[in-house]
Amino acid sequence: MAVEYKKLWIKLIEQDITKPAFRELADLSPATLTKLNKNEHVSMVIVEKICHALNCDVGDIMEITPSKQKKAAKVPKNSEEQAE
Repeated sequence: MAVEYKKLWIKLIEQDITKPAFRELADLSPATLTKLNKNEHVSMVIVEKICHALNCDVGDIMEITPSKQKKAAKVPKNSEEQAE
């Protein structure tokens, strides 16, 4: 599963908050802001800080999406493999 923070950026735009102001408001490090920009995983502590700073819920700032690379399901080639 992959994580996306598109909702976070939309929320910041709607509230007219710049990324530097957001970083200060939520007390985030530059490295954490970079992770968010790259849709990388951050700890739940960070997610909680963001939600507290923006007075919102987790679902308001992020969503979990299927990974772009899915493993192909193994399909039995014949009845012998189905019996195994």
